[in-house]
Amino acid sequence: MLYPTPALTGADENVLGEIEKMRGALRHQVHNAPSKWKRGLRKFLTADAVAASNSIEGFKVATVDVEDLMEGERDVEVSEVDREETLAYQRMMTYIQSLHDVEDFAYSKGFINALHWILQGHRHTPRKPSGQWRHGPVYVTDARDPSIAAYTAPDADDVPALMAELIDWLNTGHDAHPLIRAAMAHLHLVSIHPWADGNGRMSRSLQTLMIAREGVLAPEFSSIEAWLGRPGNTWEYYRELAGRGARYVPDQDVSNWVRFNLTAYHQQAQTVQSRLDRAGRVWGVLAMFTQRTGRDERIISALHDVAMTGRVRRLRYEHSEGLSLQQAQRDLRDLVGAEILTSVGRTRARYYTAGPRFPEDALEIANTPMTLADPYAT
Repeated sequence: MLYPTPALTGADENVLGEIEKMRGALRHQVHNAPSKWKRGLRKFLTADAVAASNSIEGFKVATVDVEDLMEGERDVEVSEVDREETLAYQRMMTYIQSLHDVEDFAYSKGFINALHWILQGHRHTPRKPSGQWRHGPVYVTDARDPSIAAYTAPDADDVPALMAELIDWLNTGHDAHPLIRAAMAHLHLVSIHPWADGNGRMSRSLQTLMIAREGVLAPEFSSIEAWLGRPGNTWEYYRELAGRGARYVPDQDVSNWVRFNLTAYHQQAQTVQSRLDRAGRVWGVLAMFTQRTGRDERIISALHDVAMTGRVRRLRYEHSEGLSLQQAQRDLRDLVGAEILTSVGRTRARYYTAGPRFPEDALEIANTPMTLADPYAT
């Protein structure tokens, strides 16, 4: 048995309507945005989702480091464990994003377990198998005292039937809004906890996949994982899951979970809109700067990365502009010589930050914090 999808209140309907309007506006704005900085934004959003979802599980890698790892950089100062977890999750996210418009797509036991193997295959052991249902009990321990089980998942013998029911539910049409269904799928999967490890990230990824397949926004804009990974929100996330009880009791009202997810959708849309606006304004300022100083417009992408994320590496700039190694090196060396950029580190580990003559107005726009509105407060 799965949790019944609750009916929405009037307040929920209003928030959902606001979310739909924001997502529609974002779709239009993204469609009309310049392709270069739009590609950069998509990469950032994917990296931010990977970094945030992994951070919930204790793997701490900054978004800018995730971006570098995704680009193929080897000399990123992260532990080998964090590197493996980051790249595994990024591979799974990339695959999920590629499925957003597959016409004959269907959920299945094989598909769900294959996703789990992509995520956890590097950790496969007989005791904690990857890509197959668990063989024994699994517990979510209390963050304050690991000797206490905050949640005990259903018996392993019940997992095949529960997952078969969930897969049938995923493949069946429902009246509920796709965003509500995605939130419920997350709750169903994380409550069943069908694997020995990786259940949280798999549940968040399933939600991301379902939102992406809704088709309103490009897949990179469809995740709330970055929102869930913020420290305060992570605590609320755990609290909401704990509110379901210490054992699997699906016959209960989960309206609070739906409301929590609607808040997440709304505030993530606000966040993406703010970054999109700032990215566009920064690009415009840098375009005027390069024109005024007589520099090639291709350097805008390198300066944009520095303004928006704090640094750029040669490989990222090279890939972004389709340059040769020598061209990229020459451009960055010239920018350092002009004190627009500052070089940090040596050889392959080198990266570049804002120099004394970097356009201050671009940095000011990029670093201006936004204010998030609580959609239920009005």
